[in-house]
Amino acid sequence: MRGLDTAAPRARGAVRKAVFTAVAGCTAVGLFVSACGTGGTGARDEGPARSDSVAGSAPAPAAASPSATPDRVNAVRLVKSDPGVSPAVKRDLKPCVGDEYPVDVSYGNLTGGSVDDVVINVMTCGDAVGVGSYVYREEGDAYRNVFRAEEPPVYAEIDRGDLVVTQQVYEKDDSVTYPSGEEVVTYHWTVGRFAERARTHNDYSKVVGGETQAPTDQ
Repeated sequence: MRGLDTAAPRARGAVRKAVFTAVAGCTAVGLFVSACGTGGTGARDEGPARSDSVAGSAPAPAAASPSATPDRVNAVRLVKSDPGVSPAVKRDLKPCVGDEYPVDVSYGNLTGGSVDDVVINVMTCGDAVGVGSYVYREEGDAYRNVFRAEEPPVYAEIDRGDLVVTQQVYEKDDSVTYPSGEEVVTYHWTVGRFAERARTHNDYSKVVGGETQAPTDQ
């Protein structure tokens, strides 16, 4: 199995760290549209992301308004009505400010369907740590959960028709701001399910902002 390109890992690591450590604006339905070609991403049966393919269906939320682009879904309602989402994620999915929820939503063609799939990332309010990543495929008048990863910190993205799931790795004494590395797993949709296509492990530099982190032992 051919791994992901490991060129310039430090640069990519810095970008991926920013996804998890930046204090993200909490949006009820944050729309980040990814232009993807045909093809899809994979579902994972093993490894740190602890994802599963889910056969259960949840009612499709009403679209905000008809449009040529994919209809915006009510991501919060979709996650909370999904029997495959853990009770802990549902319980903690609350507004950060007013009616604004810590949810990112992306639309793209991952499963080769006639309608773009929906990728939802659920995060914490305070530090934007990803606690759950899900992929929904529209089938008729319902959305079916075809991927989930609920071992934080986790974040899923669409990359050229593949699903890329990043999970940061922490060693003893690592702070939330500065993890030691990351696991990046690429999934591709094949034969009606997601399958792991490639995996890369990146170690982050111990030098942050030009200064070496102070040792914890004296």
